[in-house]
Amino acid sequence: MMKSINHIAVIDDESESLASICRALEKVGYQVLPFGDGEEALDQLYLFKRIALVITDLKMPRVTGIDVLKAVRSVNQRAGLLMVTGHGTVETAVEAMRLGADDYILKPLDLFELRDRVKQILLNQAPRCEPHSLETQLYRHSETNRIIGRSLPMQALLEQIAIVAPTRSTVLLLGESGTGKDLIAQALHKSSPRREENFLPLNCAALSPTLLESELFGYEAGAFTGASKRRLGKLEMAKYGTLFLDEIGDMPLEMQVKLLRFLETREIMRVGGNTSLRLDVRLIAATNRQLGEAVRQGTFRTDLYYRLKVVTLTVPPLRERAGDIPLLAWSFLKTYANEHQKQITSLDPTLLKSISQHSWPGNVRELRNLIETLVIFCKGDTLKMQDLPTELQLGESESFLKTEGEVPRFRDLNMKTLERQAVLQALERSHGNRQRAAQMLGIGLRTLQNKVKEYGLTGRGNR
Repeated sequence: MMKSINHIAVIDDESESLASICRALEKVGYQVLPFGDGEEALDQLYLFKRIALVITDLKMPRVTGIDVLKAVRSVNQRAGLLMVTGHGTVETAVEAMRLGADDYILKPLDLFELRDRVKQILLNQAPRCEPHSLETQLYRHSETNRIIGRSLPMQALLEQIAIVAPTRSTVLLLGESGTGKDLIAQALHKSSPRREENFLPLNCAALSPTLLESELFGYEAGAFTGASKRRLGKLEMAKYGTLFLDEIGDMPLEMQVKLLRFLETREIMRVGGNTSLRLDVRLIAATNRQLGEAVRQGTFRTDLYYRLKVVTLTVPPLRERAGDIPLLAWSFLKTYANEHQKQITSLDPTLLKSISQHSWPGNVRELRNLIETLVIFCKGDTLKMQDLPTELQLGESESFLKTEGEVPRFRDLNMKTLERQAVLQALERSHGNRQRAAQMLGIGLRTLQNKVKEYGLTGRGNR
């Protein structure tokens, strides 16, 4: 019986392309099953039951790559799927990823990049056929809050969520602003036994200490001027459900003491009340601050810090999950095109490449806002490269590592932008090997490492 981990099916109706892909994979030890077109592959669909990975051309006569994807998924939920596409069909490739493909790669193929993509997909494979697979477990109750992310950092996070969600443990979410910590909190709730109960968010930075206390614990009638009747607080309203405290690092010290008491006793007392109420509420807290540093500075209580971090999950910044950017952009495009009643159906592949190279200091929120802006001002049916702000227009024509003797073409860019782009392309061409990238740039390894850190490229190659 063949071992699926070594077997890759390659489907391409162009004989030269098929042969080159097969040779490239066989050279590094994979066992390859070649098919001359989609129809031939589907005639032998039984062979795909234990295939580890399927590489298929997207645009083929009679049977397309999408047809192959659907057929393979019907017999093998575990198989990885890599789409090969030309620029003219990149939108379809992105849509294929939404249907279950793991990645896509553009023609003409860079065979070194192809092997890297194959390796990553195989390393990234997770069980997909069980009814309790990660995505099924997380999103069977709400497709609207689906987390988009097939990159390794996001898959690792999803796996952690699947493990932690069924427990009663308090969870602390760490991550930069705009990374989607609120969506992770909702995923934890929707994947837990509390999913049918309330999920209530509260921003700790938006309220004064007095208002925050009232919002958390509620108050009795007559507790203060204007309190004409009893009001329940968020903790009491979330009974048996989940309370999400966002920006917990900005909670005033006097409120930290009261929250700590609840975590230790699971009891509250309304403002102006004299009776304790016992509550069964799960607490999820989030912050973009370094709480350890806040503890050292005395602005955050040590005992509360350790009470909160029973389980700590870190949400990766967008620059460390660049492979998710095309999927996110496509999702936001569909959302905002519908919301603003625009007939926009595609994304220019050079635009996708350019935004995938940006560091996104504002993370997913920044990307979402950009796509909405582009949709609003778009006059045609495609978001194009020239629609981007100048600082993001770093498409294929702005390649700074040209072949020997070729002169780079520059736009209205400053030296910092040029330097960042050169470092980024060196890392890409060296397939993440920093020693080789440094040699390509003519600088020392330590200098390159400093530049990688300076420009927020920490997720781009670590070898």
